[in-house]
Amino acid sequence: MGLFDFFKKKETAPEAQEALDKGLEKTKDGFFNKITKAVAGKSTVDDEVLDNLEEVLVTSDVGVKTTLKIISRIEDRVSKDKYLNTSELNFILRDEIQLLLSENNSNDFRQFEYGDYKPYVIMVVGVNGVGKTTTIGKLAHKLKESGLKVVLGAADTFRAAAVDQIKLWGERVGVRVVAQAMGSDPASVAFDTLQSAVANGEDVVIIDTAGRLHNKLGLMNELGKIKQVMQKVIPNAPHEILLVLDASTGQNAFEQCKQFTEATDVNALAITKLDGTAKGGVVIGISDQFKIPVKYIGVGEKIGDLQLFDKKEFVNSLFK
Repeated sequence: MGLFDFFKKKETAPEAQEALDKGLEKTKDGFFNKITKAVAGKSTVDDEVLDNLEEVLVTSDVGVKTTLKIISRIEDRVSKDKYLNTSELNFILRDEIQLLLSENNSNDFRQFEYGDYKPYVIMVVGVNGVGKTTTIGKLAHKLKESGLKVVLGAADTFRAAAVDQIKLWGERVGVRVVAQAMGSDPASVAFDTLQSAVANGEDVVIIDTAGRLHNKLGLMNELGKIKQVMQKVIPNAPHEILLVLDASTGQNAFEQCKQFTEATDVNALAITKLDGTAKGGVVIGISDQFKIPVKYIGVGEKIGDLQLFDKKEFVNSLFK
């Protein structure tokens, strides 16, 4: 079975769609209020409307580079149809954003397979406070629900709270946690976790790591060491390096993505706390600028509110 087929099996489409719609409410309200003002008193899409739209996208945290790309595409369409009506602008904007996301993430995550990897190893990175531990717990819950055996490694050994939180999630979800004393070598925790996962025949290993950015070289060295030690047990581990970002931090999420992608080979993104912010545009901008698939989005506080990111559903929900 594909590792993530359970998302389709366990979540019925209406439940997932309802959670997504609710989670994007703040972003959607802010976005459309701004667009309404941008086209007020205008019947056709002229230069002034495009300038106003550019401002809407930038202030919705889509990011300057991605905004300019979207505006350029809309300008091309306007040049072909001089009398394009402003009432059609939402449709055109939705269309262009969907196209942009499709181009950036050519591999559709719904078809993701973990193949012959057992255990499949996920190393989770991100600064403290972005919802990293919660994302780990919710992902473990989803995987366990599907019948997979999951083990968590508490390799953020610099904060007692981080180890305690992972343990609490382990108890709540009913999955095993490998932990050592605070201040232990994170690579040692990762090594023990993988070794025990192999011995116990577990399917998925999720390793938490420290979220410090004050010294990029230190971070790079630490994450590199954890990878090297894990590869002594499983040669190609980790199979996934998942960076967790908090949507409510807006442009700061772009900077965090830049720092972590320079420090390690991030190949998946989880964007959390979309329900608590009007800055959901970061999903579009980060996906475009870093060319890394957004795999998960957090749309609420409930244990089931971690969703697979579906480009089409996300944009459709944003424009409902």
